[in-house]
Amino acid sequence: MTRDYAIKILREKLKNNNLFKHCLATEACLKELAVHFGEDPASWALAGLLHDIDYEETNAQPMKHGLVGAEYLKTLGIQDDILQAIRVHAGHEQPRAKLDWALFATDPLTGLIVAAALMHPDKNLKALDAEFIMRRFKEKRFAAGANREQIQMCSKIGLELEDFITICLHGMQQISDELGL
Repeated sequence: MTRDYAIKILREKLKNNNLFKHCLATEACLKELAVHFGEDPASWALAGLLHDIDYEETNAQPMKHGLVGAEYLKTLGIQDDILQAIRVHAGHEQPRAKLDWALFATDPLTGLIVAAALMHPDKNLKALDAEFIMRRFKEKRFAAGANREQIQMCSKIGLELEDFITICLHGMQQISDELGL
C-alpha cells in the first residue's frame, strides 16, 4: 500500500484532525525507529500511520479497537506483521516482534511529546529536547493520559527511555509543520 493511499483511507475513517495528527506522529516515530534498527522504514511507518484507523468506529466499543482495523486492513492486503502490531497496540495480543513493542511504546509517547511542546514557552516541537520531555515524563500529573509504564516498554526493543524519546522527537520534528507544532 502506498502512503498516499493510506492517507486517503485514514482521512475517510478519521474525522477528528487531532487523531489524524496522532497517526502522523506515530508514523514519523516508527519510521525513525526503523531507520535506527535497520528495519524497513516504509513498513514500520505504515504500521504507525494506520494503527488507529478504527478508533472512531470502535469508540463506543473499545474492546473492538485494533481488531476491526486489522480486519479491514487485511482485506486491503496489509502484511501480517503490521496487522499483528495493530492488534498488539490495542492489547489483543502479546508483543512478539520488535515492531509490536515499538508501536506499543510509541503510541502514548506521541501524546506526551505534543503536550510538552504545547507547554513549552516556544510552543513548537523544534524547541524541544529529550531533557525537557524527560522532566515532564517524571511529573505524574502532566499529560496523565500518557501511560508511562507503556512508554517504558521501549526497553523491550533495547532502548533507554531518553534515547527512545530522542529518536521519536526527531521523527516528529521532521513533520512539525504537518502536526501544526
